[in-house]
Amino acid sequence: MKTIAILYGGKSGEHEVSLRSGGSVYLHLDRSQYDPLLIGVDPEGMWYFQKNPGFEKDGKSLSLLRDENLIVSAVPGRGFYLNDIKLEIDIVFPVLHGTFGEDGTLQGLLEIAGVPYAGSGVLGSSIGMDKSVAKLLWKQSKLPVVPFITIIDGYTKISDSFLNLTIEEFGLPLFIKPANAGSSLGITKAGSLEELKSGISYGFKFDTKLLIEPAIIGREIECSVIGNIEPVSFPPGEVISEDFYDYESKYIHPESVNFSIPAELTEKETTLIKKIAEQAFLTIGAEGFSRVDFFIEKDTGKIMINEINTLPGFTEISMFAKLCDVSGLSYTEMLTKIIELAEERHNRRSNLIFKKE
Repeated sequence: MKTIAILYGGKSGEHEVSLRSGGSVYLHLDRSQYDPLLIGVDPEGMWYFQKNPGFEKDGKSLSLLRDENLIVSAVPGRGFYLNDIKLEIDIVFPVLHGTFGEDGTLQGLLEIAGVPYAGSGVLGSSIGMDKSVAKLLWKQSKLPVVPFITIIDGYTKISDSFLNLTIEEFGLPLFIKPANAGSSLGITKAGSLEELKSGISYGFKFDTKLLIEPAIIGREIECSVIGNIEPVSFPPGEVISEDFYDYESKYIHPESVNFSIPAELTEKETTLIKKIAEQAFLTIGAEGFSRVDFFIEKDTGKIMINEINTLPGFTEISMFAKLCDVSGLSYTEMLTKIIELAEERHNRRSNLIFKKE
């Protein structure tokens, strides 16, 4: 029996989402192979061993009890410790969405601690989190992306003339997105110069780097990818929403959104989207699992990458697991596969030499 540490909660705007993702992973883990161990991370970033795992009133979100006697620490080269006692952990399964969870910072900590973990490594995680850097790499690899410009707080001169040129180039409406945020946090839609200014001010509350993109009129498509150096993509699904798929639509009022799983696409479109998803995954150095999001432009039929999520939602309503399930890979089987890929990656890296012989 292997011990799987589920790391959930976190110091990000997606803390509540992570509680639900952690609950789903905990409930669906194959108990014949794995023994779950829960470590909750509070909004201040403290790690707590969960002695008596429980759920909130909704029955879906893991509770997070903060006991000062049960603080967990990561020790370089030695793993995790509960006070002076080493926690025997075989694999860490992080479900910390957003900053300090899927941006490479946690992955760096786990690497230094010497603990195997599920999902992408430091590089793949940090690039995947930064929408601007990811799109630059995809463009260099000749992959189709939604057009964008990047602005940096304190660096880019955001004058009215600059913004008017942006409107002239992309048209209205425009989307303003934090480069490093997930679950649509900090995103606004601007239909005028004043709304664009307001959206930029709001976006800079979430990140020091923003993307400005044209609104793509068309279909929103998502594709799950699982694997390491030979990723496999699953038939894509479609998000059907009257407006953009924001945080409220995803987690507060999911009834306002419909899903088509799998999406009604031509065989050619399906094949192309799956191929691009795999290429996008490899280009940024992703590993383990990811969800790649696309737009299909209504007037042209052009397929464009919107973004990649290297640690997508694992809630009961999240698209990632649904796309796997429709292809015959159940939630529990999916978790097992991800854990096996984590072991494979760790074993491969364990054979590397990091000092002169």
